[in-house]
Amino acid sequence: MSCAAKARPQDTPLDRVRFVTDHLPRHLFRSVAGTEVPDTAATSWRIAPQPFPLSPTTVSSLQTLGGDLLAFYRAINKLYYQSVRGSVPDFVRRYLEIGKPEHIIRLQRQNRFKQDLPGLIRPDIILTEGGMIASELDSVPGGMGFVGAMGATYCELGYDQVGEYDGIVRGFARMAQALTSIERPLIAIIVSTESEDYRGEMLWLAQAVRDSGLADAVTIKPEELVFTEDALIVETPDGGRTVDLVYRFFELFDVLNVPKQELVFYAARHKRVVVNPPAKSFLEEKLAFALFHLPVLEAWWRMELSPDVFSRLRRVLPDTWILDPQSLPPQADISGLTVGGKPVQSWSQLYGLSKSERQYVVKPSGFSELAWGSKGVKVANDLTRDEWMAVIDGGLAMYEKTPHVLQRFHKARRVQTEYFDAATEQIKTMDGRARLCPYYFVVGDEALLSGILATIVPVDKRLIHGMADAVMAPCMVAETGY
Repeated sequence: MSCAAKARPQDTPLDRVRFVTDHLPRHLFRSVAGTEVPDTAATSWRIAPQPFPLSPTTVSSLQTLGGDLLAFYRAINKLYYQSVRGSVPDFVRRYLEIGKPEHIIRLQRQNRFKQDLPGLIRPDIILTEGGMIASELDSVPGGMGFVGAMGATYCELGYDQVGEYDGIVRGFARMAQALTSIERPLIAIIVSTESEDYRGEMLWLAQAVRDSGLADAVTIKPEELVFTEDALIVETPDGGRTVDLVYRFFELFDVLNVPKQELVFYAARHKRVVVNPPAKSFLEEKLAFALFHLPVLEAWWRMELSPDVFSRLRRVLPDTWILDPQSLPPQADISGLTVGGKPVQSWSQLYGLSKSERQYVVKPSGFSELAWGSKGVKVANDLTRDEWMAVIDGGLAMYEKTPHVLQRFHKARRVQTEYFDAATEQIKTMDGRARLCPYYFVVGDEALLSGILATIVPVDKRLIHGMADAVMAPCMVAETGY
């Protein structure tokens, strides 16, 4: 039965908000807002009375984007290994391996994992006046259980959604089936201590997958795995069982702090279990966008991607530059970067930009606790001149340990959304800016759009992320949508 068949026309917006508040599992999604939310809060974000509306054109573009991003992942994967072999310039490998410890490099270079790609792709999409911009790609994203639980709840109010109300659950199960070639695989979702804030939603997801009958799933701590010579074993509601897929919900920069991680990867090397996302730090680097825009690699990218995919990615992936402190020869410049219409030859030329000219952000490329969420992101025109100079110099100084990137900043367009104001117990309208997080599950050659999380923050906020005053909701198709 479709969600629309459950419509409750008698409900007011306030009734719908109360229904969502009453029926969402409590205290499962603390990660979206952080520690500023009191323990007594039922939810850590603002509740909308309906899903966020997107136009058919926007949804169609997002459906196409999934395949484009899968092609991008395949290409950057190939580019890295070709650089390791020496068939493309060595600087690609060097950039992607900067700051990575030897154990990570050895792991990602193993032939056993060479073709492995993330089974889940989740970009951060900014809706701008000129179209969509993918500010980041996250191959170890949270939020799956969050979107899935909200989708099921809004379905009970009669709202059909992008990906359908159970798209996350079905997509996750189908991804696991494709990765393992098993009709009903057992998935062990390993959540590390560092990722503890997400445990609640992953417990919800595992239960929902079990209830679907499409796969079996458990969410565990890494120390709960039992290693044998033949398999990884985990306790399930039906007793001890062999794990078919380990879903890695821990960051590679934290891998040495994860108990039994070496046994997990040992089992994967010997084909006793599948691990996804693969342990490939180079697939989690924001500087991959810079490699995509490098003129010296343009012919390679055009050869690997179809003309349509290449053209669409050029519009969606923002201009990005690696903050590389190496000096340039006098005749060279930093490709595509200008000040006053003139090519930039030294990063110091950016110091004197006025606030209105600083349409950039600086962020860690990856493999760092600072690369998660918005922790390390600096919006250039929010800074004083001295702060701006310090951010550039700091990014350059960290090059050998944690490379940073300079990325063109795209301002999100204004949107409006209703939300429940807990202080007044009324429905209010907020002018805000939106980020969309579509969840694509990879099944064979397809990237299936299985759900979208919209995050709308007040219009005066510069960065869009989960926070106590953000409205967060799944998305639906509407002719009058954004």
